[in-house]
Amino acid sequence: MKRYPRDFSGYGATPPDAQWPGNARIAVQFVLNYEEGGENCLLHGDAASEAFLSEIVGAQPWPGQRHWNMESIYDYGARAGFWRLHRLFTGAGVPVTVYGVATAMARAPEQVAAMQSAGWEIASHGLKWIDYKDFSEADEAADMMEAIRLHGEVTGESPRGWYTGRCSENTVNLAAKTGQFEYISDTYDDDLPYWIRAGRRDQLIIPYTLDCNDMRFATAQGFNSGDQFFAYLRDSFDVLYAEGAAGAAKMMSVGLHCRLAGRPGRAQAVRRFIEYIQVFEGVWCARRIDIAEHWRRTHPPTRPTRPSQMKKADFISAFGGVFEHSEWIAERAFDLELGPAHDTPVGMHSALSRIFRAATVEERKGVLRAHPDLAGKLAAAKRLTDDSTQEQASAGHDALTDAERTAFQQLNTAYVEKHGFPFIIAARDHDKAGILRAFGRRLDNETDTEFDEACRQVERIAALRLEALL
Repeated sequence: MKRYPRDFSGYGATPPDAQWPGNARIAVQFVLNYEEGGENCLLHGDAASEAFLSEIVGAQPWPGQRHWNMESIYDYGARAGFWRLHRLFTGAGVPVTVYGVATAMARAPEQVAAMQSAGWEIASHGLKWIDYKDFSEADEAADMMEAIRLHGEVTGESPRGWYTGRCSENTVNLAAKTGQFEYISDTYDDDLPYWIRAGRRDQLIIPYTLDCNDMRFATAQGFNSGDQFFAYLRDSFDVLYAEGAAGAAKMMSVGLHCRLAGRPGRAQAVRRFIEYIQVFEGVWCARRIDIAEHWRRTHPPTRPTRPSQMKKADFISAFGGVFEHSEWIAERAFDLELGPAHDTPVGMHSALSRIFRAATVEERKGVLRAHPDLAGKLAAAKRLTDDSTQEQASAGHDALTDAERTAFQQLNTAYVEKHGFPFIIAARDHDKAGILRAFGRRLDNETDTEFDEACRQVERIAALRLEALL
């Protein structure tokens, strides 16, 4: 059994109406990452200096040495950048979520007090601002629990949100397993919150952003000026605001760092963006915890059928009849690389149809022959499958006149004698008159042509059945 965990479907073409408070067209959320004093540093027991997200683009770690310039740049974020951004947001009356590194906050009592005085949410940004990709699952879990403990000790409250940032493949599951967090943000895969199933827990995910993020001032092919940052934020807002006006309200996250956006030229870009969005009606500026609480009330978790997670017997029981009397299709489909993309009618139809299309001609003819004649003897004897009964009834075949029944029987006989399989059409797509016209037209086709058409109709019937099942 091969299973593919990545989810390429999400909400698909029809995302839910977010129903933001006050019928807002967009939720704008500002994150301030507080990392200064939690980064790699020999003073913190690390093996090398920090090399990530600073004015020194392309910096490399210095093993066994303190990097004075790097430390000084991080120090700026705590000493000056934080306070500039604090004045900006409190002056504008815009709430903020802080991603607070626990060890950094332990070294910044004045900044933490200012965050709390402003009513900002302080979510956990891990124990240290380091990379967890090479950590064992046990060691990462241990740091996570210590981060929760130290966060509560420093702030007086346990964190309700989590974002590691420099995470591993285990991070989201480890955070969910704690049962601690109302939301986790170590994803970048959507414009709306969504639920995942983590063990026995329904875990809310509120995706974050790396594009509307001042980190691009410190990376290659990033922002070089405040004007570029402002323009990108403005354009992102305009697109999402327009989608909200069309009934598909979204969320926009803006990620900031004290040592980056806290520099004067960049802080001005943030100020311009705040002033820009404050002109619009229907803009909800919220903390991430506010978004989480709203989503839980308005869009509570559901437990849809997930074919990719079924046991084999249950899978075959559920989908063995989608292709008429052909359980072997479901049996083979179960062994495909199924994943979240197949937990929808379209996804399951793709998986089952792949097996049908890859089958031999004789196997496919067997599927065709398994279908009953339209309004034939099986229908009269009430021996159709439930699906076939409903499909034929939808076209009125359960209420035929004697003349119509005779016409169908004569056409059925002629069609089978010529082509070797019954006439197949997706009855839900037609009425009696339309089916009779198609019957007469297709009877004269070459058998190869009609075989291809019958196979297309079988797939269409399967699609309709799956829409009802899922």
